[in-house]
Amino acid sequence: MKGKRFDVKQFLGKNSVPVLFIIICAVLIPVSGLPVSYILNEAMTRLGRNAFLILSLLIPIMAGMGLNFAMTLGAMAGEIALILVADWQIWGIPGLVLAAILSIPLSILLGLMCGSILNRAKGREMVTSYFIAYCMTGVYQLVVLYMMGPIIPILHNTLKLPRGFGIRNTVSLLQMRQSVDNALAVYVGGVLGRLDIGKGYVGGVKIPVLTLIIIALACLFIVWFRRTKLGQDMRAVGQDMNVARDAGINVDRTRLISIVMSTVFAGFGMIIYLQNMGNFPTYTAHTNVGMFCIAALLVGGASVEKASIGNVFLGVLLFHTMFIVAPAAGTKITGDSMIGEYFRVFVSYAVITVALVMYEAKKRKENRTLGQQLAIEQKAEEEGRTA
Repeated sequence: MKGKRFDVKQFLGKNSVPVLFIIICAVLIPVSGLPVSYILNEAMTRLGRNAFLILSLLIPIMAGMGLNFAMTLGAMAGEIALILVADWQIWGIPGLVLAAILSIPLSILLGLMCGSILNRAKGREMVTSYFIAYCMTGVYQLVVLYMMGPIIPILHNTLKLPRGFGIRNTVSLLQMRQSVDNALAVYVGGVLGRLDIGKGYVGGVKIPVLTLIIIALACLFIVWFRRTKLGQDMRAVGQDMNVARDAGINVDRTRLISIVMSTVFAGFGMIIYLQNMGNFPTYTAHTNVGMFCIAALLVGGASVEKASIGNVFLGVLLFHTMFIVAPAAGTKITGDSMIGEYFRVFVSYAVITVALVMYEAKKRKENRTLGQQLAIEQKAEEEGRTA
């Protein structure tokens, strides 16, 4: 039997965005002049920091709801939980576990609200979820700025604004910084060093084993969930809501559950993200999380209607490698590191725009092809009748 011939044009058509980013990274890495060990260490750090957040996008895509910009709601739930835990002075892994538990009911509540709205906006889920995230940012700021203190008890003045209520602009998580990342951490190539001016990078690559185990468990859960009855229902709904409804599936309920699960996952992911950072800006930490996670997923080769775990990891590595090397490359080329910063911000939004345009173009092409096939079939049927 003859094997299938490798079609380069078809491969590039399906994987144009990942191939483009591989080329960008291949050009920027040598230009930046950064040591390979430093790039690998930063890439591993960002993989552990961001992967769980991006995994939260997979379930709504499976249910046919597209890119869930409202994952930001789960991020807000995680931030509120961390503020409470920091106020109670419960640090380390126990504090992170408690924050994850506290985020669950709030994430479920926000997910139910968001899912109910999206069920009333079928076909326009992405733009609706985008504005839901903006709307709820205002509600979050109202809670944190005015309700924390007078209504929600805050014990420590170090967290409160000088006026006696509201949370300060920055919440310190220094005493639980990288608690998960440092547990069971393995250093490859020596003790972790730093980037010294004039000396290059000193040290090896830190592998956050416990963080990677948690991410692997999330991946296994998603693989297992896809095979369950509910997972099969979500896939059926994602393929065709009308057919799924005729098959006896409660479409609205299934879509609602997918958004709730995504929001809960995003809450966990935000806690992992912030423990790695060690502090967070109270009012703006969540604002770009959804945008960057979606951009990374699209860079990995995902689309609005199809995404896999492999897309998550490829996207994190490519997207964040560009983030690592772009400022240094911009400095080498133009003498101004801000050029690299502008470039990566521009690319973040450009990737989402291009991916959505390509998806719409592909969808219209498929509809035209389907229409042409139906017209041919109808013409053949009419000719058969006249004969």
